[in-house]
Amino acid sequence: MSVTVPVGTEPGVPDRTRRVPAHDAPPEDPRQRRRNLLGRLDVKVSPYLYISPFFLVFAVVGLFPLIYTAYVSVHDWHLIGGQGEFVGVQNYLDVVQQPRFMTALRNTFSIFLLSSVPQVIAAIVIAAVLDANLRAKTFWRMGVLLPYVVAPVAVALIFSRLFADQAGMINSLLGTVGIGPIRWHADPLSSHVAIATMVNFRWTGYNALIFLAAMQAIPRDLYEASVIDGASRVRQFFSVTVPLLRPTVIFVVITSTIGGLQIFDEPRMFDQLGQGGADRQWMTVTMFLYELGWGAQKSFGRAAAVAWILFLIIVVIGLINFAITRRIASTAQPGSESRRRSRAAARSAARNIEKGGLR
Repeated sequence: MSVTVPVGTEPGVPDRTRRVPAHDAPPEDPRQRRRNLLGRLDVKVSPYLYISPFFLVFAVVGLFPLIYTAYVSVHDWHLIGGQGEFVGVQNYLDVVQQPRFMTALRNTFSIFLLSSVPQVIAAIVIAAVLDANLRAKTFWRMGVLLPYVVAPVAVALIFSRLFADQAGMINSLLGTVGIGPIRWHADPLSSHVAIATMVNFRWTGYNALIFLAAMQAIPRDLYEASVIDGASRVRQFFSVTVPLLRPTVIFVVITSTIGGLQIFDEPRMFDQLGQGGADRQWMTVTMFLYELGWGAQKSFGRAAAVAWILFLIIVVIGLINFAITRRIASTAQPGSESRRRSRAAARSAARNIEKGGLR
């Protein structure tokens, strides 16, 4: 290898060059070479180092327990005796064949529907009210978050007294309007409504603040355009606000699905025994999992099988919710005729203002 070195030239004489071996060229500074290497490594490697803590923590507290639970679910694993022989899918078959599993699955879906659907609707309405011009905005926004701060056990204890069968305040209020006492701890549907009320009390304000943050990110000129178009506040809410909340609605629905199907604290503390009722009328899947692992059977293998069945159910329901909410939101996307009219009106108003300013 050689390099070209210029030779001294005179006016009117072409440049003359000569080729010299590369080893005669001045050597590169080692410190500069090290700095260049560190700069290239910083550009290529540092982004992965920045995000690596999340993946390391997730691998330890998320991925490893998931894989280990799958390993336990295919073994005859006893709480006291420890690991037994490999049984394959026998634990899954035993769990599915137990009548209490279907009861727990029915109760879980019933409580989930009674809590999640009203919760999302109420959260959107509350967020719309908080987004309006209210006095003491900070006070009201902090107020809706207070139930979320209360411990779940405290909420369950309070509501279990409110929904007491004999001397509960809810039955007393119903009695003042001529309605007989409801057996909140005996009837399946009544107990599901009571537990769903607890869930809604804790999580509605939390979701309302999420929707409020999304509403405040909506450009204000869209509302101004709709006002020019003659849209009322209700029309603005359904034609502008709700369609633009599509990503947030999808997020809240998915998180509500995950939390609703994993509900444990509220039904566990709804009575003093914590078994889901005498006939297991409000026992959820997570309570059934706890009963298998730490109850009379003490079978960690079957409890792990229930955990994996619940995980697969949550994944399937989450995907279905995602597809449905995305389709519904896309049909109401603000590219509709009303939205186009609003934009056209806004552009027309802007042109008129500009013309008036030029005059």
